[in-house]
Amino acid sequence: MSSSSTSSAGLTGSDSESRSCHTTGLNVCLTAQRFIKLNAVAAVVFLLLGGVAAILLALTRWQAIHLLPVDWFYRILTFHGLNMLIFWILFFEVAILYFASTTPLNSKLFSRKVAWVSFGMMLVGAIMVNVVILQGKADVMLTSYLPLLAHPAFYLGIILVAVGTLVAVFNFFATLYIAKRDKTYEGSVPLVTFGATAAAIIAVVTLLHGAIVMIPTFTYSLGWTAEPDPMWYRMIWWGLGHQSQQVNVTAMVAVWYLIGHLATGARPVNETVCRGAFVLYILFINLASAHHLLVDPGVGSAWKIWNTSYAMYLAVLASMIHAFTVPASVEVAMREKGHNKGIFGWVTALPWRNPALSAVVLSLLIFGFVGGITGVTLGTQQINIIAHNTLRIPGHFHATVVGGTTLAFMGLAYYVIPLMFKRNFIGRKWAMIQPWLFGGGILLVSIGKSFAGSMGVARRTWDIEPAGIYGSAAHMFLGVMGIGAIIAVASLFIFVGLCVGTILFGKRIKEGEAMADWGTAQPVGDAKEGSLEHDHWSMKGTIVLTAVFLLCFAVYYFANWKALADVWPVR
Repeated sequence: MSSSSTSSAGLTGSDSESRSCHTTGLNVCLTAQRFIKLNAVAAVVFLLLGGVAAILLALTRWQAIHLLPVDWFYRILTFHGLNMLIFWILFFEVAILYFASTTPLNSKLFSRKVAWVSFGMMLVGAIMVNVVILQGKADVMLTSYLPLLAHPAFYLGIILVAVGTLVAVFNFFATLYIAKRDKTYEGSVPLVTFGATAAAIIAVVTLLHGAIVMIPTFTYSLGWTAEPDPMWYRMIWWGLGHQSQQVNVTAMVAVWYLIGHLATGARPVNETVCRGAFVLYILFINLASAHHLLVDPGVGSAWKIWNTSYAMYLAVLASMIHAFTVPASVEVAMREKGHNKGIFGWVTALPWRNPALSAVVLSLLIFGFVGGITGVTLGTQQINIIAHNTLRIPGHFHATVVGGTTLAFMGLAYYVIPLMFKRNFIGRKWAMIQPWLFGGGILLVSIGKSFAGSMGVARRTWDIEPAGIYGSAAHMFLGVMGIGAIIAVASLFIFVGLCVGTILFGKRIKEGEAMADWGTAQPVGDAKEGSLEHDHWSMKGTIVLTAVFLLCFAVYYFANWKALADVWPVR
């Protein structure tokens, strides 16, 4: 995973401060382990709450069922957005930060007290927000645009979550400092730690946007200050709302590299290029929130053009680098192990019984082929005008946030839970099929929303048919969305059941005993690692996949320009 090697200095102190994992050979800081557990469990709870809300929403937008009354639709829409995009993701990412700054670096966590403060603030804030929403005092949706006004506790809760996360990010950076100071590792930090560092830097910018926009809104809700300008609020809020997804993307990519290494022994073909791509994220991906503001009259044309062309394409370049290097590194590792039959023989030889690997493969495919292609297209100013505020927008971000990030985090949980709780997973056959069910369900959700949106179906609306203006095709795709949601949420329940059941009832891993192996790629014949020369033929399968991706992108992109021409015919 990296050019670094672990120093013997490591976790100095008594044996009670750390333990050694007999499967990976890594030292686990017991303080970090405690807070990885706490944050991961809280994350899964909020994922479950958001999943329950998701099925209620899907069965309401599916007009043949139309489950919720109008007031509860907007209430549950707010509840779903906060729990899925903010609470589930942030709690799990804090767990990743604590893991990435301690275990790979053989370091101790900087401060137990700081970690408690962070967790306490985040948990209290998240509970406050959920209670206020369910009481009907914050039916303002995720964006909470002014002049709609929620109860002060809603804004205070979000502020607590944001500040608590910033405290955790401080703990992460302080841990990196003491690891460097105490020389617990040699050389450069591992790539997973480098990726987590990039995510943490973006998180600081993101959460500061949240503080800038939420604090004056909180004081306004109390009657202490004047109402913030709604146009100003909208612009600054997207520095929180969309940039939080950029934190997710960066953390997700780090997980791709980590799982690829654990399951196949893959190492980046060129680590310098991979690190450079993370730097591009830091410099340019924060600007990607522009596509939510392309219809905003308060933002100048020059700013829109810069953000939706040069800046966005540099951020997309980073994602395309990772989308090539991750499968390329896996292909090289598999071919080094002797799996050289044909162009895709290495693919069929992958340890597909490993749910972490299948989750990451599906995450990469759904994020790249669905989320990435649609995202770049929606970031084009002219196309955005006809797609904005239709179901195409949530069709896109369900492919990125859910099909990409959530699926990758689920895959990581299949390794983290046995490592941190020292219990082997129950229901291993269910675990093997869970990522496929979830990925397939989310794919249907994204396709259903995107095609219905292409037919003009609006997002964030309770009833699309007050005048019967949409045809049978739109209703069919809303049905596709509903069926996909049922499959995905059922898979989510399986995942939560497996995680909770493992923590409570999984077979305990005794001291000196290895974790049960999910499945790792094995060499065939007399193949030896590092024996394969890294030329373009050692990555021919990845090159073919890249060509297919570019072809799909070109077809979809120009199909959207055709649709635009139909809306605005040349006269």
